[in-house]
Amino acid sequence: MIRGFIMRILSMMVFFTLLLLSACGEPTANKTDWTNKNWKEIESNAEDTTVRMFMWGGDEGINQYIDEWIVPRLKKSYDITLERIPMDTPEILQKLQTEKQAGKQDGTIDIIWINGENFKNAKENELLLGSFTGVLPNYNEYYQTEDPAFLTDFGTPVEGMEAPWGKVQFVFHCDTAKIEKPPRSFAELKSWIHENPGKFTYPRAKDFSGNAFLRHVLYAQAEQPSDIFNRPLQEEKISNTADRTWEYLNDIEPDLWRSGDHYPDNLTELDRLYSQGEVWMTMGYNESRAEALIEEGVFPRTTRSFVMEPGSIGNTHFLSIPFNSSNQPGALTAINFMLSPEAQLAKYKPDYWGENTPISMDKIPEEIQKEFHAVERGESVLPTKKLEESFLPESEASYVEWMKEQWFNEVVQK
Repeated sequence: MIRGFIMRILSMMVFFTLLLLSACGEPTANKTDWTNKNWKEIESNAEDTTVRMFMWGGDEGINQYIDEWIVPRLKKSYDITLERIPMDTPEILQKLQTEKQAGKQDGTIDIIWINGENFKNAKENELLLGSFTGVLPNYNEYYQTEDPAFLTDFGTPVEGMEAPWGKVQFVFHCDTAKIEKPPRSFAELKSWIHENPGKFTYPRAKDFSGNAFLRHVLYAQAEQPSDIFNRPLQEEKISNTADRTWEYLNDIEPDLWRSGDHYPDNLTELDRLYSQGEVWMTMGYNESRAEALIEEGVFPRTTRSFVMEPGSIGNTHFLSIPFNSSNQPGALTAINFMLSPEAQLAKYKPDYWGENTPISMDKIPEEIQKEFHAVERGESVLPTKKLEESFLPESEASYVEWMKEQWFNEVVQK
């Protein structure tokens, strides 16, 4: 009798173990792959669903564009409820990694705003759905799908795992009431800093904008910027360029704000210093970002943007879908809508966001082309021709982490 009881217990343990192993199997093993479905079927299955979009939430204009323009139109046209969840991208990836390790098939994230090193990490750790751009009607109709800017992301092959949502260029901002002629090169910037001690600084290397500033300095110290952006990171081959970069940064440090004893932790802190007049320049990875801040009274009305030789680094940012999205049809439909000419036009206008668009002008309807051309981006925004002439591609993602570590070792601790 006891033996029979023990056998029943063992049988139950085996049963529950098998259930557990089944639950912890491949996250997408039993899920429908919607990337191969008919588009009408996808849209039909997206109706009356909720899509959870996780994205960086540090810009109020961007948040308003999503909440006030995208959300009501998705609801009206597709009966999709879009929920915007603000979270820093590395935290999003950590959340996905945790769900993957737990074997969670129905995840809590449907869309991610992503690019650069975060995309590389997500791809390498298999946190993304896979190739999906081939099924998006708007992408294939209105975008130059073979554009190199869409095929690689900071040097990482995209392979259809993310859809281009926007593109931006790095610019500097200055108060023209205080600076009549901004520097035209990094050599002139160094001279200006020494002539105006305490009136310039930049964010730390861990900050996205601060790291971009430092990569601009790296480009400027190379024989040609292409020596950096066209090559994978090999420290021994860029050692001379790196040495000149640290020499430049250490040379300007004593004449930075607070004599370089403290660097702003992020762009928000630098913007605050600029708005208070403590420094006379700020910067950012969006050529039109000053417009909204001017209108809000944060930046002075005499704020203008400028770029310096050898050029301005620009990149494309993307939308992607996690490996375990519980609403693939809704995510696909929402992304397709956000890539539409109408949504891109609204994003291009300075009312909310004002950033540039990756859409191909020659592929969109003529009446929308005219609307794009009629948009007044604002006095602080450089002419499109000037931005295009100064455009420099991003280096591969490994330069970002390398810069964080080396800047700390070679500048902060010196």
